[in-house]
Amino acid sequence: MLAALLLKFWLASRQMRAVARHRAAVPARFAHAVTLQAHQRAADYTAAKLRLGLLEQAFAAAVLLGWTLLGGLDALNGVLLAAIGASHPLAQPLALLAAFALIGALLDLPFSLYQTFALEQRFGFNKMTLRLWLADLFKSVLLGAIIGLPLATLVLWLMEAASPRWWLWTWGAWMAFSLLMMLIYPTLIAPLFNKFQPLADPALAQRIAALLARCGFAAKGVFVMDGSRRSAHANAYFTGLGASRRVVLFDTLLTQLDAPEIEAVLAHELGHFKRRHIAKRITLVFALSLAALALLGWLARQDWFYLGLGVTPNLPASVGGGVPNHALTLLLFLLAAPVFGFFLSPLTAHLSRQHEFEADAYAARHASAPDLAGALLKLHQDNANTLTPDPVYVRFYYSHPTVGERIGRLGM
Repeated sequence: MLAALLLKFWLASRQMRAVARHRAAVPARFAHAVTLQAHQRAADYTAAKLRLGLLEQAFAAAVLLGWTLLGGLDALNGVLLAAIGASHPLAQPLALLAAFALIGALLDLPFSLYQTFALEQRFGFNKMTLRLWLADLFKSVLLGAIIGLPLATLVLWLMEAASPRWWLWTWGAWMAFSLLMMLIYPTLIAPLFNKFQPLADPALAQRIAALLARCGFAAKGVFVMDGSRRSAHANAYFTGLGASRRVVLFDTLLTQLDAPEIEAVLAHELGHFKRRHIAKRITLVFALSLAALALLGWLARQDWFYLGLGVTPNLPASVGGGVPNHALTLLLFLLAAPVFGFFLSPLTAHLSRQHEFEADAYAARHASAPDLAGALLKLHQDNANTLTPDPVYVRFYYSHPTVGERIGRLGM
């Protein structure tokens, strides 16, 4: 954990120095399109986000120590055992999962509030009111309970009933749940937070329909999302699986780009589908989740896994323990695994950047490379992304290539 934290701080310091070093002048290749004011705003926004990120990471490390080596999770488990008892095999573990999630959400609230109403507000991106923010929070908590508690109950039951191969059954349930969410999210969940209206611009709708036909892509419809209710940031995406697939445009995107540029951006998103990036990423996630659950299936029966993370082991009777608390096992793994997974970030970021280059190439063939380059530069500028990132920071974190790399690959 200390190695990861030091590495994060070192990378952030490199990024801040790189941005500050080039703040005084727009890079020569972008001087014709980006004003000095916009360039400096992006530099300041990047630095502000990095400073907040460092504070969040330090706080997260302290919370992780509190939950594990300092005994926080063990204490919470003990309090709930005393209050609820072990008479019902699922009541106390479910309460432990719910309490952990609630406490974690409360600890994150100050950062979320500051991010929205201080940082994003200062740079002109926040459009949310406190009332809307609270409404979103209430919906998220309610939705998390409606979906999360039954899923958690199923997983805990499988861990008890399907031992010792519970991890394989749990993986199957997780796959089914993930695919179901991809199907129902566009029509049942996303509309709880945003309004989606059919695209009203007939000329743009016709252009998009022609693009979809050219690329052999079937979509249920093209919708405009009221992203401007929450943020000035712009985006476009495809969502859903099979017959539920739909094209979604942020309303902010329609005001920032012209029709050929929107077509080029959508062609890029289509490139991800046509090059099977979505399927490859889903397969990779499923494979990694299977490996992680198999590892957890072994760790759950090792007393050092619990003792090393500050928790009194509560192993099955067959291993020499008493009544098992599978929620404790899950939470310890969820706390510890990301510390090790962080060091894989450069590999996953590299794979994602390669996919972005492939999608750009697809868009250049089926739409217009100059329009895509123009859209990338506009979005980069409107979203206040820095034009001068540190190359090491990019290689470690960036899921997308820099705008300079993308435009260069397009031959612009």
